Amino acid sequence: MELETKRLILRKPKKGDWKDIVEGAGEFDVAKMTASISHPYKKKDAEDFIKKTIKKWNQKVITDYSFVIELKSEKKVIGGIGLHRINKFFGKAETGSWINKKYWRRGYITEAKIAINDFAFNKLKLRRLNSFVFKDNKASNATQMKMGYKLEGMQRKAAKSKASGRIQDLNMFGLLKEDWKKIRPALIRGSQL
Repeated sequence: MELETKRLILRKPKKGDWKDIVEGAGEFDVAKMTASISHPYKKKDAEDFIKKTIKKWNQKVITDYSFVIELKSEKKVIGGIGLHRINKFFGKAETGSWINKKYWRRGYITEAKIAINDFAFNKLKLRRLNSFVFKDNKASNATQMKMGYKLEGMQRKAAKSKASGRIQDLNMFGLLKEDWKKIRPALIRGSQL
């Protein structure tokens, strides 16, 4: 399965993606803003991620879609985005993303999140998305708000960055399907889709 936007392809990772993943996730400024990416991030880490992700995609009931973000113009993986802990009974999932530092501030995450949100609400028929963001990650917090997510609270000292070892406060964001329908047209007008 692939999701396509004007500039991006969101797809299942392939074995050959490991170099691009190491380049992007291996950057300390990227890794330190996530709970799950270690530093240094090496070939074996990327290969393990790819293997586990492919296994999850091949399960009968998929509860985790981890997509790589491929930039069409360069045929290069520049990040990752996913829907995790999908619970169809409750109608919800968690989102998360990262982008290679060389590609920051170009609207790629916004473009990818529009595609992921559409997939979650229209294809998977979910009613709610959650996003947990380190409180001091200003760019990611701003992106959540821009995408229509509402700040619903903060968990004190709830996470730890594998890269930095730092204990982090987590901002808890939520997006309802009906709120997404209201904000989506304005985002589409302002994006590359």
